[in-house]
Amino acid sequence: MQTVLERAKALRADPNVHYNCAQAVLIPFAERAGLSAEQAYALAAHFGSGMRSGLTCGAVTGGLMALGISGAGEADDAHAFLRRMKAGHDGVIDCAHLLAANAKTGTPKKVHCDGMVFEAVEAVAEILKARGLLDE
Repeated sequence: MQTVLERAKALRADPNVHYNCAQAVLIPFAERAGLSAEQAYALAAHFGSGMRSGLTCGAVTGGLMALGISGAGEADDAHAFLRRMKAGHDGVIDCAHLLAANAKTGTPKKVHCDGMVFEAVEAVAEILKARGLLDE
């Protein structure tokens, strides 16, 4: 079985289907919790691009959903995840500002968004492993 990070990387690299940031974070964890990829894809459909409006980054909302579906539904779990995501981005977790900051670096949007997805998956996995909820 692929690790959750390997699965997220495969989703983002799929040339046939566009998995938004939230979907690519949620699906690897949702599958382990018994949901199908199709179900998780549908659940997270409107969370990409900051809920389609530049608000909270899809990788962040996907991470919060992944924590919940994996049994880490306490506020402390969410706060730990949010602290980690904010720490790497000057306290910013909204899509519009993250993309604006990225544009100044000249890094392609896909590279930036892939990085956000992989960072979120790693953060969720670490929290789950620390709680004994993920063994890979």
